[in-house]
Amino acid sequence: MSLPRLEPEAFARRLRRVAPEALSDEAVEALRAHYELLGEWGRGMSLIGPGTEAEALERHYGESLAVLGWIDETSPGRLVDIGSGAGFPGFVIAAVRPRLDVQLVESRQRKWAFLRAAAARAALPCQCLNARVSATLPLEVAKDLDFVTLRAVNLPPATLVALLDRLGPAGAILWWRGAGVADLPAGWAVTRQLALPGSERRRVVEVRRTP
Repeated sequence: MSLPRLEPEAFARRLRRVAPEALSDEAVEALRAHYELLGEWGRGMSLIGPGTEAEALERHYGESLAVLGWIDETSPGRLVDIGSGAGFPGFVIAAVRPRLDVQLVESRQRKWAFLRAAAARAALPCQCLNARVSATLPLEVAKDLDFVTLRAVNLPPATLVALLDRLGPAGAILWWRGAGVADLPAGWAVTRQLALPGSERRRVVEVRRTP
Protein backbone atom coordinates (compact mmCIF):
# COMPACT_ATOMS: atom_id res chain seq x y z
CA MET A 1 0.00 0.00 0.00
CA SER A 2 1.35 3.42 -0.93
CA LEU A 3 -0.62 6.55 -0.09
CA PRO A 4 -0.01 9.73 -2.12
CA ARG A 5 2.34 12.09 -0.31
CA LEU A 6 0.52 15.33 0.51
CA GLU A 7 1.85 18.56 1.94
CA PRO A 8 -0.16 19.89 4.92
CA GLU A 9 -1.94 22.55 2.86
CA ALA A 10 -2.90 20.09 0.14
CA PHE A 11 -4.14 17.55 2.67
CA ALA A 12 -6.27 20.16 4.46
CA ARG A 13 -7.72 21.42 1.19
CA ARG A 14 -8.70 17.96 -0.06
CA LEU A 15 -10.06 16.88 3.32
CA ARG A 16 -12.22 19.97 3.68
CA ARG A 17 -13.50 19.46 0.14
CA VAL A 18 -15.04 16.08 1.06
CA ALA A 19 -16.38 17.09 4.49
CA PRO A 20 -20.10 17.97 4.76
CA GLU A 21 -19.33 20.76 7.24
CA ALA A 22 -16.49 23.08 8.18
CA LEU A 23 -13.70 21.28 10.03
CA SER A 24 -11.66 22.82 12.83
CA ASP A 25 -7.91 23.16 12.43
CA GLU A 26 -7.51 20.74 15.34
CA ALA A 27 -9.57 18.08 13.58
CA VAL A 28 -7.63 18.51 10.35
CA GLU A 29 -4.30 18.19 12.18
CA ALA A 30 -5.45 15.05 13.99
CA LEU A 31 -6.54 13.46 10.73
CA ARG A 32 -3.32 14.48 9.00
CA ALA A 33 -1.38 12.71 11.76
CA HIS A 34 -3.51 9.63 11.13
CA TYR A 35 -2.98 9.85 7.35
CA GLU A 36 0.78 10.11 7.71
CA LEU A 37 0.93 7.12 10.05
CA LEU A 38 -1.36 5.18 7.72
CA GLY A 39 1.17 5.74 4.97
CA GLU A 40 4.07 4.63 7.17
CA TRP A 41 2.44 1.48 8.52
CA GLY A 42 0.71 0.61 5.28
CA ARG A 43 3.97 -0.30 3.63
CA GLY A 44 4.13 -3.44 5.74
CA MET A 45 0.48 -4.34 6.26
CA SER A 46 -2.85 -4.07 4.49
CA LEU A 47 -4.77 -1.34 6.31
CA ILE A 48 -7.09 -0.25 3.50
CA GLY A 49 -8.48 -2.10 0.52
CA PRO A 50 -6.24 -2.61 -2.51
CA GLY A 51 -6.73 -0.07 -5.23
CA THR A 52 -8.16 2.66 -2.97
CA GLU A 53 -4.91 4.41 -2.03
CA ALA A 54 -5.19 7.19 -4.61
CA GLU A 55 -8.70 8.06 -3.48
CA ALA A 56 -8.15 7.46 0.25
CA LEU A 57 -9.29 10.94 1.24
CA GLU A 58 -12.48 10.72 -0.77
CA ARG A 59 -13.25 7.04 -0.24
CA HIS A 60 -12.23 6.47 3.38
CA TYR A 61 -12.09 9.83 5.14
CA GLY A 62 -14.93 11.33 3.10
CA GLU A 63 -17.26 8.38 3.66
CA SER A 64 -16.49 8.43 7.38
CA LEU A 65 -17.27 12.15 7.58
CA ALA A 66 -20.54 11.76 5.67
CA VAL A 67 -22.62 11.13 8.83
CA LEU A 68 -21.57 14.25 10.75
CA GLY A 69 -25.03 15.68 10.26
CA TRP A 70 -26.42 12.73 12.24
CA ILE A 71 -24.12 13.28 15.24
CA ASP A 72 -24.77 16.40 17.33
CA GLU A 73 -21.64 18.53 17.52
CA THR A 74 -22.41 19.97 20.95
CA SER A 75 -23.70 16.97 22.92
CA PRO A 76 -21.40 14.53 24.70
CA GLY A 77 -22.13 10.87 24.20
CA ARG A 78 -20.68 7.40 23.76
CA LEU A 79 -19.74 5.78 20.46
CA VAL A 80 -18.31 2.31 19.89
CA ASP A 81 -16.81 1.46 16.48
CA ILE A 82 -16.79 -2.29 15.79
CA GLY A 83 -14.09 -3.75 13.53
CA SER A 84 -12.25 -0.43 13.40
CA GLY A 85 -9.42 -1.65 11.15
CA ALA A 86 -7.51 1.45 10.06
CA GLY A 87 -9.88 3.76 11.94
CA PHE A 88 -12.70 4.27 9.45
CA PRO A 89 -15.12 5.56 10.55
CA GLY A 90 -14.48 5.58 14.32
CA PHE A 91 -11.13 7.37 14.45
CA VAL A 92 -12.27 10.00 11.96
CA ILE A 93 -15.44 10.71 13.94
CA ALA A 94 -13.44 10.91 17.17
CA ALA A 95 -11.23 13.60 15.63
CA VAL A 96 -14.15 15.73 14.46
CA ARG A 97 -16.51 15.18 17.40
CA PRO A 98 -14.14 15.59 20.38
CA ARG A 99 -16.99 15.67 22.92
CA LEU A 100 -17.79 12.04 22.15
CA ASP A 101 -16.37 9.24 24.29
CA VAL A 102 -15.14 6.93 21.51
CA GLN A 103 -14.09 3.29 21.79
CA LEU A 104 -12.42 1.57 18.83
CA VAL A 105 -12.79 -2.23 18.89
CA GLU A 106 -10.46 -4.29 16.68
CA SER A 107 -9.75 -8.02 16.95
CA ARG A 108 -6.57 -8.13 14.83
CA GLN A 109 -3.61 -7.26 16.99
CA ARG A 110 -1.53 -5.43 14.36
CA LYS A 111 -4.42 -3.19 13.37
CA TRP A 112 -5.19 -2.57 17.03
CA ALA A 113 -1.56 -1.56 17.52
CA PHE A 114 -1.89 0.86 14.61
CA LEU A 115 -4.99 2.43 16.18
CA ARG A 116 -3.17 2.93 19.49
CA ALA A 117 -0.21 4.52 17.72
CA ALA A 118 -2.49 6.79 15.67
CA ALA A 119 -4.45 7.91 18.73
CA ALA A 120 -1.19 8.75 20.51
CA ARG A 121 0.23 10.67 17.54
CA ALA A 122 -3.01 12.61 17.03
CA ALA A 123 -3.44 13.19 20.79
CA LEU A 124 -6.95 11.73 20.75
CA PRO A 125 -8.35 10.26 23.98
CA CYS A 126 -10.29 7.44 22.26
CA GLN A 127 -9.89 4.00 23.81
CA CYS A 128 -8.54 1.21 21.58
CA LEU A 129 -9.77 -2.24 22.58
CA ASN A 130 -8.22 -5.44 21.23
CA ALA A 131 -11.24 -7.75 21.32
CA ARG A 132 -13.51 -9.87 19.14
CA VAL A 133 -17.25 -9.26 19.35
CA SER A 134 -19.73 -12.11 19.41
CA ALA A 135 -23.11 -12.84 20.98
CA THR A 136 -21.30 -12.49 24.31
CA LEU A 137 -19.71 -9.05 24.14
CA PRO A 138 -16.50 -8.33 26.03
CA LEU A 139 -17.18 -6.64 29.34
CA GLU A 140 -14.97 -3.72 28.31
CA VAL A 141 -17.39 -2.68 25.53
CA ALA A 142 -19.30 0.32 26.84
CA LYS A 143 -23.01 0.30 27.67
CA ASP A 144 -25.80 2.87 27.29
CA LEU A 145 -24.34 3.83 23.94
CA ASP A 146 -25.49 6.69 21.75
CA PHE A 147 -23.95 5.18 18.63
CA VAL A 148 -22.49 1.94 17.33
CA THR A 149 -20.68 2.32 14.01
CA LEU A 150 -20.01 -0.49 11.55
CA ARG A 151 -18.24 -0.12 8.20
CA ALA A 152 -18.12 -3.06 5.81
CA VAL A 153 -18.74 -5.41 8.74
CA ASN A 154 -21.20 -8.30 8.53
CA LEU A 155 -22.48 -9.57 11.87
CA PRO A 156 -24.29 -12.77 12.83
CA PRO A 157 -27.82 -12.03 14.08
CA ALA A 158 -26.96 -12.89 17.68
CA THR A 159 -24.03 -10.45 17.69
CA LEU A 160 -26.19 -7.71 16.21
CA VAL A 161 -28.78 -8.27 18.93
CA ALA A 162 -26.06 -8.06 21.60
CA LEU A 163 -24.89 -4.70 20.22
CA LEU A 164 -28.44 -3.38 19.98
CA ASP A 165 -28.88 -4.25 23.65
CA ARG A 166 -25.92 -2.00 24.50
CA LEU A 167 -27.63 1.07 23.02
CA GLY A 168 -29.32 3.63 25.21
CA PRO A 169 -33.03 4.43 24.70
CA ALA A 170 -32.30 6.92 21.90
CA GLY A 171 -29.20 5.13 20.57
CA ALA A 172 -28.59 4.20 16.93
CA ILE A 173 -26.44 1.93 14.81
CA LEU A 174 -24.80 3.71 11.87
CA TRP A 175 -23.96 1.03 9.32
CA TRP A 176 -21.81 1.59 6.22
CA ARG A 177 -22.76 -1.14 3.77
CA GLY A 178 -23.71 -2.05 0.21
CA ALA A 179 -27.24 -2.26 -1.12
CA GLY A 180 -29.67 -4.12 1.09
CA VAL A 181 -30.05 -4.32 4.86
CA ALA A 182 -29.72 -7.37 7.04
CA ASP A 183 -32.84 -8.70 8.75
CA LEU A 184 -33.36 -6.71 11.93
CA PRO A 185 -34.82 -8.00 15.19
CA ALA A 186 -38.39 -7.07 16.09
CA GLY A 187 -38.59 -3.54 17.46
CA TRP A 188 -35.81 -2.15 15.28
CA ALA A 189 -35.94 -0.52 11.86
CA VAL A 190 -33.94 1.52 9.37
CA THR A 191 -34.92 5.13 10.03
CA ARG A 192 -32.93 6.83 7.28
CA GLN A 193 -30.31 6.18 4.64
CA LEU A 194 -27.52 8.20 3.10
CA ALA A 195 -26.15 7.38 -0.34
CA LEU A 196 -22.37 7.74 -0.57
CA PRO A 197 -20.81 9.61 -3.50
CA GLY A 198 -19.23 7.68 -6.32
CA SER A 199 -21.27 4.49 -5.99
CA GLU A 200 -24.78 3.29 -6.67
CA ARG A 201 -24.54 0.69 -3.91
CA ARG A 202 -22.59 2.08 -0.95
CA ARG A 203 -24.66 3.84 1.66
CA VAL A 204 -24.99 4.45 5.40
CA VAL A 205 -28.13 3.25 7.14
CA GLU A 206 -29.33 4.35 10.55
CA VAL A 207 -31.03 1.73 12.73
CA ARG A 208 -33.14 2.76 15.74
CA ARG A 209 -35.87 1.39 17.97
CA THR A 210 -39.33 1.63 16.49
CA PRO A 211 -41.97 3.57 18.48
